[in-house]
Amino acid sequence: MDYASSLLGLLPGGRRTPGLKELLTAVGKYLPPEQVARIEEAAEFGASAHKGQKRLSGEPFIAHPVAAAAILADLHLDADTLIAAILHDVIEDTPTPKDQLTARFGADVAELVDGVTKLDAIQFKSREEAQAESFRKMLLAMVRDLRVILVKLADRTHNMRTIQAMPLPRRRAVARETLEIYAPIAERLGLYNMKLELEDLGFEALYPHRYQVLERALRKARGNQKEFLKKLEQQLTSALVKNEIHARVETREKHLYSIYKKMLRKRASLAEIVDVYGLRIIADRPDTCYRALGVVHSVFKPMPGRFKDFIAIPRVNGYQSLHTTLFGPNGVPIEAQIRTEDMHRVAESGIAAHWKYKSGGDADSMQQERTREWLSSLVELQEDGTSEEFLESVKVDLFPDKVYVFTPKGTILRLPSGATVVDFAYAVHTDIGNRCVAAKVDRRLTPLRTVLRNGQTVEIITAKGAMPNPSWVNFVVTAKARNAIRHYLKSLRRTEAIALGQRLLNQALGEFRLALEDVSPEVQQAVLGEFGMKDLDDLYEKIGLGERLAPLVARRLLPAPPADGGGAHAPLPLAIAGTEGLLVSYARCCFPLPHDPVFAFLSAGRGVVIHRERCVNVEDYRKHPEKWLPVSWRPAPDRLFNSEIRIYVVNRTGVLAAVAAAIASTETNIHHVSIEEQEGDASILTFELKVRDRKHLARVMRVTRRMPDVTRVSRSIAAHARSGRMDADVETMDESDEPDPNLNNG
Repeated sequence: MDYASSLLGLLPGGRRTPGLKELLTAVGKYLPPEQVARIEEAAEFGASAHKGQKRLSGEPFIAHPVAAAAILADLHLDADTLIAAILHDVIEDTPTPKDQLTARFGADVAELVDGVTKLDAIQFKSREEAQAESFRKMLLAMVRDLRVILVKLADRTHNMRTIQAMPLPRRRAVARETLEIYAPIAERLGLYNMKLELEDLGFEALYPHRYQVLERALRKARGNQKEFLKKLEQQLTSALVKNEIHARVETREKHLYSIYKKMLRKRASLAEIVDVYGLRIIADRPDTCYRALGVVHSVFKPMPGRFKDFIAIPRVNGYQSLHTTLFGPNGVPIEAQIRTEDMHRVAESGIAAHWKYKSGGDADSMQQERTREWLSSLVELQEDGTSEEFLESVKVDLFPDKVYVFTPKGTILRLPSGATVVDFAYAVHTDIGNRCVAAKVDRRLTPLRTVLRNGQTVEIITAKGAMPNPSWVNFVVTAKARNAIRHYLKSLRRTEAIALGQRLLNQALGEFRLALEDVSPEVQQAVLGEFGMKDLDDLYEKIGLGERLAPLVARRLLPAPPADGGGAHAPLPLAIAGTEGLLVSYARCCFPLPHDPVFAFLSAGRGVVIHRERCVNVEDYRKHPEKWLPVSWRPAPDRLFNSEIRIYVVNRTGVLAAVAAAIASTETNIHHVSIEEQEGDASILTFELKVRDRKHLARVMRVTRRMPDVTRVSRSIAAHARSGRMDADVETMDESDEPDPNLNNG
């Protein structure tokens, strides 16, 4: 085995990279000889493909994939997975095509290798986008075959073991990615030992000085710890034997990164964290675990509020144990975990603990069912948005679940810490989330943004025709809720854009006394082809979003375009009522109201924006007459509009409250108020109000103008009014204005 010896390389701490000999010995203990021969053949193939390539450490490149396969062999994975680990860089780093792997080692191996392969052949705008797209591809491959992520985790684990060979900036970037993505994935899959190793290696690479300080301190404290834990172990073991409980007691060492995170979370000193001791009790059956818990609580008093039953309610990754914190000798906290042998095996090795691929039985275990359920949800997450958004969503979903809440029927839902009522609604079903209007928590009405706590019962109240509120995105924490809200609003926006675009195009065609039905299908298809669009809905959407101008499209649709505009007549105004939706908006620079003289400007991506004719920003838009639209108000629009008035007052105690009360007396809601101090004893109060129309606003202005401390009331025309351009930027409405809703100014 000269070949095997060539693969040996030193790891940090004097360990050696496992070579082919060690790998074949390990797999020979649980795989038949023919499968061992396939693995050896794959190693020879990989060595030939990577011939002449070296790692940054100077060792032959093939040493890395063989070491990754050895990590998976410790988990007793099947031959195809080990072969894929050996060949996982062949497609990416050598000229070997996927078809050759399929022919030589089978379709399963080729698909696994392809799932792990990065997308280096594609040109991305940035390194971050390339990483995110590679991660998206890998996770979607996981949905088809869970073994993809096991290969990737083994690859990352060995890379972290040899990370010291990398330059410092690259080392820190890889370490951060490991801590943010790969260690949480390992935890989500229940690969506890791999998760701990990735965390400690990532911590050492990212914060080497902090790592060294903590390691030295722990080394000093470890001697006293061992003596103390040995006495605890003996005391608990004798108590269990006395009560005829078949269980063994183990001590467990705390890992550096978990200590570091606890110090940050609790803002505690190292001495406070190191003085927390850990024990594990392994019993024969689940009912024995509860009996052992009683014995433990009889020996040491439990801390109130520190007991968790993960046997009755397992974590999302299938982890099961009883957790309790005890007051030990001299009040020293003792963290104890109680579980069965099977639970211990799953806790240490997770999904790999019962891996029997495509063999039934254990493959349908709770652990794999939970994992597949999580992975299938990734398909929904990746349908919309960029790769970077997808990566951020998955990061949010990776952190351990900590909140367990109930539906009214008693079903348990697991949600991330900080989850809100809206997150709960979407966890029940996407349609429930979309139609959610209110909620009851423990039978009491509560706001939708309420953060949920363990054990609460949540009832969602829905309404037909209700839709998600865009502001929900600001407080939901689950990726499912965030993406469902975004997806719904995008589809809603498209629907509204199509409807608006159709109206605008019909209006533009009406100038030529023509309707779209009068245009032949051949001409329609020719114009769609010219614009690169599939159908009329695409064209309507672009027009509604302002990315295509309806008058120009209308001219393209004419059978014979008139010379010098002949045949066209005055454009018909677009009728608006304020209820058109997302694609018709009202400018906040001038706050147009029903019956105001208005015009519309077509803004790319935003649709139609309505301005008042006297708006100071109109001057900028006059440079683009092709984007103007004539508009008119429909009668009695059924909604409230934002408007803004400026009230000049004499400073005195309580004047703001008095003015606000006067406005409220007109049945007007105040949306926002600001105060601007003037020279002397004067101030300007700027109120943003919710009103129905000009008549409603005129009544508010009349009531406030009559107040003794008010010297002047005016309506803002543009934001520039705040900077002192009063003559051009405000509109004064006298009492006589109120009866006539069509007045332009006072």
